[in-house]
Amino acid sequence: MIEQNRTSAEVRALLAGSALDVAPWLLGAHLTHRSDDGPVTVRITEVEAYLGDVDPGSHAYRGRTARNATMFGPAGHLYVYFTYGMHYCANIVCGTEGWATGLLVRAGEIVDGIDRARERRSRPASDLDLARGPARLAQALGLDRRYDGADALADPFQLVLPRLPAASVASGPRVGVSGIAGTGEYPWRFWSPGEPTVSRYRPGKPRTARKVDP
Repeated sequence: MIEQNRTSAEVRALLAGSALDVAPWLLGAHLTHRSDDGPVTVRITEVEAYLGDVDPGSHAYRGRTARNATMFGPAGHLYVYFTYGMHYCANIVCGTEGWATGLLVRAGEIVDGIDRARERRSRPASDLDLARGPARLAQALGLDRRYDGADALADPFQLVLPRLPAASVASGPRVGVSGIAGTGEYPWRFWSPGEPTVSRYRPGKPRTARKVDP
């Protein structure tokens, strides 16, 4: 059940914990982006936690840069990055300022604005694919680097958390993460069991180079 009555301060306080603890609160949460052509809302079904300098899979593992600065807080803001020279992905920052933790919004179900999401996604064969995977989800919501650092709890965004954290949560290795950070030693992908929009697992592959924003 979605809780409509929390203040933004209350939601931000919930997000200020470790990403590992916040993950069950985001499963079933609704994230809305209201753009000029209307709102799109995704019900989140899958996230991945990234924990800064203790996590070799994190963009912040080696410290603060111009690219990852948003990860260092405050909680509740969006960290939007460009990857593989073609895709945007969105994270919700967690923890206290300076901690550099967050949750990649990996997959979900479009529950409002589905026609706009279909247009942005070039009308995929199945609506289940509209936001299955972080790049598809960001595209369906109309997110790009312009929104890096935007407050997910303020206009044009809204983040509504469930009344209680998800009671049933599956976890396992993160998708497409190279090296040890993509193994069972880091079971920091969390999803709602039985949800058809959840990503298919694929292991990471070593990469020699990739194109990213500076």
